[in-house]
Formats: sequence, C-alpha cells, structure tokens
Amino acid sequence: MWDYLKLAGLGVLAVLAAIAANYAHDLAYQVNAITVMLAAGISFLFVLRTAGDPKTVNQAEYFDSVIRAGAIATSFWGVVGMLVGVVIASQLAFPQLNFEFLQGYGNFGRLRPLHTSAVIFAFGGNALIMSSFYIVQRTSAARLFGGSLGWFVFWGWQLVIVLAATGYVLGATQGKEYAEPVWYVDILITVVWVAFLIVFMGTLFKRKEPHIYVANWFLLAMIVTVAMLHLVNNAAIPVSIFSSQQVQVYSGVQDAMVQWWYGHNAVGFFLTAGFLGMMYYFVPKQAERPIYSYKLSIIHFWALIFLYIWAGPHHLHYTALPDWASTLGMVFSIMLWMPSWGGMINGLMTLSGAWDKLRTDPIIRMMVVSIGFYGMSTFEGPMMSIRAVNSLSHYTDWTIGHVHSGALGWNGMITFGVLYYLVPRLWNREGLYSLKLVSWHFWLATIGIVLYASSMWVTGIMEGLMWREVDANGFLVNAFADTVAAKFPMYVVRALGGGLFLTGALIMCYNLWMTVRAQPARASQHSAVPAE
Repeated sequence: MWDYLKLAGLGVLAVLAAIAANYAHDLAYQVNAITVMLAAGISFLFVLRTAGDPKTVNQAEYFDSVIRAGAIATSFWGVVGMLVGVVIASQLAFPQLNFEFLQGYGNFGRLRPLHTSAVIFAFGGNALIMSSFYIVQRTSAARLFGGSLGWFVFWGWQLVIVLAATGYVLGATQGKEYAEPVWYVDILITVVWVAFLIVFMGTLFKRKEPHIYVANWFLLAMIVTVAMLHLVNNAAIPVSIFSSQQVQVYSGVQDAMVQWWYGHNAVGFFLTAGFLGMMYYFVPKQAERPIYSYKLSIIHFWALIFLYIWAGPHHLHYTALPDWASTLGMVFSIMLWMPSWGGMINGLMTLSGAWDKLRTDPIIRMMVVSIGFYGMSTFEGPMMSIRAVNSLSHYTDWTIGHVHSGALGWNGMITFGVLYYLVPRLWNREGLYSLKLVSWHFWLATIGIVLYASSMWVTGIMEGLMWREVDANGFLVNAFADTVAAKFPMYVVRALGGGLFLTGALIMCYNLWMTVRAQPARASQHSAVPAE
C-alpha cells in the first residue's frame, strides 16, 4: 500500500513540475522545474520496479546503506566545491579566466555562491547527515528510525543541492551574503530538514542505551537551530507561482540584522556544533580512548549553545545598526572564546596516553590538526569581533583567511578523518588501501591551508592599512585599484594553496575507491547491540 501511495505522489509531482516548466517566467525556474520532473520520473520508475516486492528488514542490523551513499556524496561534492573554489581563486588573480564564451555563466559572480554552497551545504551537509545517521545508531544501539525516510533525506538533499546550484549559475538567488536559494528550494529544504529531524529524534526515542551520548546533543542542537534560522531568514513572498523571483519580508537594517543572525549562526551551528558532534564521537573512536572529560563536554555544549546565538551583530560594526546591538554581539563573541577552547582542550586531551599515535596514525593526526584549527579560528573570530580590530579587518581578505582557516582546517580536515574512519567499516574492509596516501593527503592539505590562510592574512592587513592611509592634508593616498594591484602575488599563492588542498582531496577519493575495490573483506559487524 505504501509503495502505491509513493507512486501516486511521485506521479503527481512529475506532472506538476512539467506544467510549471511549461508556464515558467524565467530560465532558472524552467531548468529547476525540468530537474524536479526528471527526478520525480526516475524515482517513479525505481519505486515501480520494486513495488509489491516483499520487504524484510532485520531490525538487529544498522541501516548503513544510506550512510554509504552519504560517504560517496560527501567525497564527490567536496571535490566539486573545491574545484570551483580553485577556479574562482584563479579568476581573482587572473581576470581573463572569467570565461566570456559562457555568456557570463562562468564568471566569478555566478561561481562564488556556487562554491560557497557546494562546500558548506553539499560537502558539509552530506558529511553531517552521513555522520549523524552513523553516530545516532551506534550510540543508541538501534536501527535508524523511519525506514526509507532516511533515503528521502539523502536524495532530497541531493535534489536541493542540484536545484540551488543551477539557480546560482543562472542568476536565481535571494541576493544576500550567503546567496540563499530561491523560495521553492527553501520549501524543499524545510521538508527535507524536518524529515532529518524526525529520523534523528525517532532513533533517539527508540534507543536501547538509556544514556544519550554528548555527540547527539551537539547534532540535535544543530538540526533544531538550523531549522529555526532557515525559516526566519528565508521568509519571502513569491512574485508568481511560475517564477523564481520573490519579495523579501525584511528590509533595511532589519534585513541586515536577520541576515547576520542567520549567517553567523550558520557558522555556529551548521559548521561548528554539528562538526563538534563528529569530533566527540570519531576522535575517541580513532584514538581508542574515552573522551578526556565528559563533564567538560557538557559545559562546552551549554555554554556554546547559549552564547553563539547572540554573536551575529558583530558583523555589523560601523553600520546603521544601533551601537548597543553590535556591542552585544562583540561581548558575546569574546565570551565565546572560553567554551570554544574548552572543547578544543577536551578533544586534544583525549589523546592522553596515546600521543604516540600521532607518529603512526595519519588519520588521528588529521583529526588533531582539525581540532587545532578549530581552536585557532575560535580565538581569531572573537578577536576580529572587537570594534577596533574590526575597523581594520572588515571587508578585507583577512576575513577570507579567517573563514578558510576554519572551513578548510576544521571542517575539511575533520571530515576527511571521518571518511577515512568510516569507509573501511561501512564496506566491511580490513583497512584502508594505503596509509601512505593518507599521509600525502595530510601534508598537501596542511601546506595548502597554511599557504591559503597566511596569504590572505597578509593581503588583508595590507589592504586595510592601504584603505586608511592618508596624506598630510587628510586625503586618501591609495585608490581602490592600487590595493587590487598590490594583492596580486598573494592571490596567486592563495590559488596555489587551494590547488594543493584539492589535490589532497583527489588522493583521498582514489584511496577510498581502492579501499572498497581492492581491500579484502572482513566479517560483517552491523549488529545493533551493544551501543558503541
């Protein structure tokens, strides 16, 4: 019965998408409608092929097939997003690479939001969904709740990525800092994210282990808060049911305030709380040591969750935002340093008694470096929120260096470590294909991050100083074009660093592929008891 309801729903969706494509008012809407129609049609055929077949599910086994798909998607979208990042970094150094023969679709303005969303929401989002499904099953000693709802979350998220990406390239965004997708993609995101919450919460409710491990606290906080952020920030009224255009609910300083409440907390919960959930599970597992201090992890959780939500206004110093609001954001940002470093210390000290693993295990080395970058970024962020420092750093490449030291060093490196941990276990292999290739990946990625971040720190501070330099009469000494010309060498170094980081990711994909293809299998270890 459930199969036939799914067939009916997919059929209706395909027809509605075909009608929408026919009456579309703009190219982006038409392309997205055709994409939905094709996705619904392919899903219809797949469900039709298996409809009516008897389905037996062993509740004593974990639902790992969707996690395997998540590992593949994380690796794929990571390479895509990083490749686009290298392209746009090269475009800033060499403007002739803004491909005119693509009628503007290949220029920096179209590719920058594509890169941002690909690495955050495609690479990072798939990493979070994949690891959440793995962690909640293992720590609950229960199979993932909802049956095929887990597959809906996975494939729905891939559809979100494709719709948003094609919209960005075709110029359909909300025009905000984070280049949020248009209204109908926002609706799909909401549906998929609610399904994600149901799967995660349902698994916790039916857990066999009475204790809820702290990693699940961070992951649940991420899911709930991101849902709230998304709904408030993306409130918009469509111009037409057949158009991607929309009218924003907020305007002026209210729009700026909501945008940076969203923007900073997307960093705080999507890119910090969620990945801390990954850290609190996978670092102890790889180190084969319990977390250093469970009490400190709880303090870390509550302090981070309470403080982070207030920090957004520090992005709006020296604007029309009232001084009290930006000062509030600054104060909470500075306080945020303490719990952040508490979490860093907790992660690093988990290796107490196992520091020798840094010499012998490149995977734990990658995880430890990621925690180090987490600590560095969470010191630099509060420092940059101070009004006097912000007057120099804001609107410069220093901010870009800060963002990428966190994104590449913290989010990227912990995700790479998690993939190296998971793939042999998900495919029941004896071990990774090559630890030497993991070491190559580690050093290429680390050198790439150092080149990227240091070049942006240098050019950002130089840029800020050039902008504020005045002569004896109080006139600005440097034109904007002068700063652009002075930044050229650092832009080349930035592109080189990004290229090294991408090369490391490609080596990882080869290593993981060969692990699945060439490594000998081991006995299945999918039993849901006991909790891990």
